[in-house]
Parts: sequence; structure tokens; C-alpha cells
Amino acid sequence: MKNVVKIIVLGLALAIPALSQASTWTIDPDHSNVGFKVRHMMVSNVKGNFDKHTGTVEINDKDITKSKVEVRIDTNSVNTNVQKRDEHLRSVDFFDVAKYPTMTFVSKKVAKAGKDKLKVTGDLTLHGVTKTVVLDVEGPTKESKDPWGNIRKGATATTKINRKDFGLVWNAALETGGVAVGEEITITLEIEMIRK
Repeated sequence: MKNVVKIIVLGLALAIPALSQASTWTIDPDHSNVGFKVRHMMVSNVKGNFDKHTGTVEINDKDITKSKVEVRIDTNSVNTNVQKRDEHLRSVDFFDVAKYPTMTFVSKKVAKAGKDKLKVTGDLTLHGVTKTVVLDVEGPTKESKDPWGNIRKGATATTKINRKDFGLVWNAALETGGVAVGEEITITLEIEMIRK
């Protein structure tokens, strides 16, 4: 009987470090930003944000490639600081927020890409279409304790997509040639996380 108890105790002792290798973090929406930019009128970039977003990150400290990311973005929260443009972006011409109120990213693979850099491959679902995209990630940073005792980390992720791949095809031709809205969208996520 003593041997059985010893085996159980040893098994628990070995399991505890394995369980502690992974930690769960929630994205702090008050200190994070989900932004994008797109070419406008072939002459300049227009930038915008999605003001409402949530997400969780599971970080495996033993093997970072076993980490996971999941982000949900409220498409109705699109904000380019121009009300008329934002209303157009929410319409059926673009995000069609009444039908597709949420955009999501769910990771499938995490790979190292240099010192403090990762490539996170996952499924981006936008406008009812799911495509695989790769995020270039800087971080995560080292842990830091805030004045209220919360443990925080940060990371920056960027990717580029073609909006037409997701069924966002509206455009208008210009008299001078070209179109009003570019096809390539640069997405940047500035993420601050709090450990659960």
C-alpha cells in the first residue's frame, strides 16, 4: 500500500510542473488596439480601428510553439473617425455588420521566426469567409506587474490580406484611372494581456 501511495505522490509531483508550463492570458481591450490601413484614391492610406475586441492567449513557457491564440472582433465597432465612412463600412457594401457582426482569428500553428519573433498561422473568419493567414509577431514581452498586482505581457502582430478574398469587393472607378479603395489591407494588433 505504501508503494502505491508513493507512486501516486510521485505522479502528482511530476504532473505539477507540466501543468504549470502553460498559462492563460486575457487580452486587455483598454490597452490593446486592433487597427488596419488601406490605400485610398491611389494616393494615401486611411487608417482605422475596431474598438471592441476580446481574446485569450495560452502561452506555453516550456515550448512556445504549443501556444494558442483566439481573438473575436466586433465589426460594428469599426472606427475611422469619419462617421459617414464608418456607416459605409458597416453597410452591405463592406462588412455587412447586421449579417456578420463578428470577425475571428483562431490559431492553428505557432513557429519561431527569430529572437522574440513568431509566425502564428490561423483561420481568419471575416464576412462569412474563412481563410488561413499568417501573423508576424514580435513578443511576447517579459512579464510585468502593474500597480494593482496584475501580471501583464504584450505583443505586436501584423499581417496583410486581400479584402476580395473575403468577399469585400465594392469599389468605384476613378476618372484618372484606378479605384477608390485598395484591395490590400494591412492589419496590426497591439496586444496587452493579463494573466488569469
